[in-house]
Amino acid sequence: MAVKEKNSNYRMYLVAFTMFVMAVFIMIKLNNILWVEGDYYRKLAKERTVKNFTIPANKGNVYSSDGSLLATSIPEYTIRFDALSPTKENFNENIKALSDSLSIMFGKSTGHYQAELQKARANKNRYYLIARKLSYTDYMRIKSFPLFNKGAYKGGIIVEQKTVREHPIGLIAQRTIGYERSNSDGKGLEFAFRQYINGENGHRMMQKIAKSQWKPINDNNELEPQDGYDIISTIDVYIQDIAHHALLKQLEYYEADHGCVVVMETVTGEIKAISNLGRAKDGSYYETQNYAVAETQEPGSTFKIMDLIALLDDKKVDTSKVYDTRGGVIEFYKKKVRDSKKGGYGKISLARGFEVSSNTVVVQAVYDAYKDNPKQFVDRINSYGLNKPLGLQLIGEGKPIIPQPGTKSWSGTTLPWMAFGYNLAMTPLQTLTLYNAVANNGVMVKPLFVKEIKEWNKTIIKYDTEIINPKIASDEALSQVRAILENVVKRGTGAKLYSKDFSMAGKTGTAQVNYRDKSKLFYSSSFAGYFPATNPKYSCIVVVHKPNVSAGYYGVDVAGPVFKRIAQKIYTDSPPTNHIKDFDGKINITEKSYNAYYKQVQSNTSSVPNVEGMNGMDAVALLETLGVKVNVIGIGKVKNQSVKAGEKIKKNQIITLELS
Repeated sequence: MAVKEKNSNYRMYLVAFTMFVMAVFIMIKLNNILWVEGDYYRKLAKERTVKNFTIPANKGNVYSSDGSLLATSIPEYTIRFDALSPTKENFNENIKALSDSLSIMFGKSTGHYQAELQKARANKNRYYLIARKLSYTDYMRIKSFPLFNKGAYKGGIIVEQKTVREHPIGLIAQRTIGYERSNSDGKGLEFAFRQYINGENGHRMMQKIAKSQWKPINDNNELEPQDGYDIISTIDVYIQDIAHHALLKQLEYYEADHGCVVVMETVTGEIKAISNLGRAKDGSYYETQNYAVAETQEPGSTFKIMDLIALLDDKKVDTSKVYDTRGGVIEFYKKKVRDSKKGGYGKISLARGFEVSSNTVVVQAVYDAYKDNPKQFVDRINSYGLNKPLGLQLIGEGKPIIPQPGTKSWSGTTLPWMAFGYNLAMTPLQTLTLYNAVANNGVMVKPLFVKEIKEWNKTIIKYDTEIINPKIASDEALSQVRAILENVVKRGTGAKLYSKDFSMAGKTGTAQVNYRDKSKLFYSSSFAGYFPATNPKYSCIVVVHKPNVSAGYYGVDVAGPVFKRIAQKIYTDSPPTNHIKDFDGKINITEKSYNAYYKQVQSNTSSVPNVEGMNGMDAVALLETLGVKVNVIGIGKVKNQSVKAGEKIKKNQIITLELS
C-alpha cells in the first residue's frame, strides 16, 4: 500500500514539475514576444492592416500650337461606401438626401438607393459599390453629395482612381508626343518634360477591412495630388495630318522599310509636323522610332548644299566655272566617283552640275579648292554646330559624324567623298537645320518642339527661338545658292516636282547604304528644301529608307512627291498675299470658273448637278448649297463624283468627290 502511495506521489510531483517548466517557458516566450520581438510583430501587424496608398497626380496635357489636344490623362473613378464609418445619427440624417442625389445622377429610384444603403449598413458592408468609371466631373459632383461631403472618415466615401493616357488624334505624331513607362524609361515630349508634366503624387492612409479591400483611416492623413503642367507644342495638327498621310502613301507604294518627314517654320524653327513610320511584319506602318531625330546616316547628295555654300562664300570658284565630267567617272587613290548618268554630262558649269547632281563636278570643285587646306572646309561645318548634336528638347538625338583633318579617321579620300555626302553621318533634322538656314537668310535656328509650359492660363516657362549661327554665309553667296536650289526643281533633278502654280526650292538625294557589302546594299531616298522659293515660310525634309527598287529609288520619285504634296496643300490653302495692282481688270480663268459655277447654281436644284471638271472649292460650295454633304479626296479639279449627275437629291446625302 505504501509503495503504491509513494509511486502516486512521485507521478504527481513529476506532472506538477512538468507543468511548472511549461509555465516558465510560456512566460519567457510571452515576455520575449512582448519586450524583445514586440516591435517587430506590432510593425508587421500594422503593415498588413494599415498602408499609405499613393494617389497618382493627373498628368498635364500636351497641346498643339493651335490648341488641339495631342495627349491627355483621363481619370476614371470608382466610388464605394463604408456603411459602418458614419455615425448612426449622420447616417439616418443624410440617407434620404444622399439617395435623392444618387437617383438624379444615375437614374434609379430614391427608394432603390435608400434600401441598398440601409441593407449595406445592416450587413456591415464596408465596401459597397456605388459606381464605376466616373469622370473627374462626376467624381467632384458625387463627392459633394450629402453624407459623402463629410469625407472618408465621417461620410464613408471610398474613392479609387485609375488614370488612362489618351491621344485624341490617334497614331499621328504619337512617337514625338511619346510616353513614360514605370521603369523610368520613355520617349518623346512626355519623357523629356516629365518633371513638369507628371505633377506630384498625393497619399492617403488606408486600413484593411477585408481581403483586397481598404478604407481611409481619417481625412487628416490625406495629401491631395498636385496635377502636372500642360505642354504647348509647336505641332500644327493640320500640317501634321498632311505630312503623315503623304509619307504613309509613299511608304506603302514603294514597300519601304521606314521613313520620316519634318516640316519646320523657317524664321522660328518651330517644328510644325514630324512623322516617323516604320513597317511592321504585316506590312502596315506605325510610329515606332523617331528616325528624324535619332537616326544618323550618310546623307548623300542633300549634303552638296554645304559644298555650294563653302565654295561661293569662300570665293573659291564662280558658279559659271566649267568642269569636265570625264565620261561620268573620276578617280581618287584608285577609288572611283561616278555620276548617276552613264557617260556623264560632258562639260558643264558648277551651277548646272549642282542642278543635275553631278558627283564628278561637285567633287572636283571641292577637292581643287580645299585639298591643300581641308580644315577650312571642315571648320565651316563645325561653325554651324553640325559636328555635334543640336541640343534638342527631345532626348535621344543622334550624334553626327564629321571627320576631322589630322585624326585617324582622315585619309586621302575623305574630302572628295564628303563632297558628295559620304564618309560622314547626320540625322535628317540636322540636315534640315542647314537648309532652313539658307531659307532664313543665313540665320541658323535650333529646331523647337515646345513653346510653353503652362498651368491653366499662367505661363510657367516660355521657350523662344534660339539662334545657333547668326549668319552662315554672305548675302551674295546665299542669293546664288537659293537661285540654284530653285533651278533644281525647275530644270534639274527635281523637275518632276515643278509646278507653275506654286514655287519650291530644294535638293534631291539618292544615297547607297551598306555599299561596302553589295549583298546588303539598299537605297535611301531624300528631298530637302523649302517653300515658297521666294520669302520661304517652311522648310521640309523627307527621307525614305529601303524602297523596293523595282518600283523606284531616286529621291525625286520616292521622297519628292511627299515634299510636293505638303507644299502644295499648305500653299493652296494658305496662298501668299500679293499686292493687286489693277482692281478693275478681269482674270479670264476666274471669270470662266465663276460662269460655270453660276450656271450650275441656276439649274434644277432637285437633282445632283454635274460637277466633274469644276474646281474642288466651287464644287463643294455648289453641292453644300443644295443641302448635300461632301467628302473630298485629293486637290485640284473634280475627276469623279460618287453620285452621278441627274439623280434625285436625297436628305442627308453624302457625295464623295475625287480631285486631281
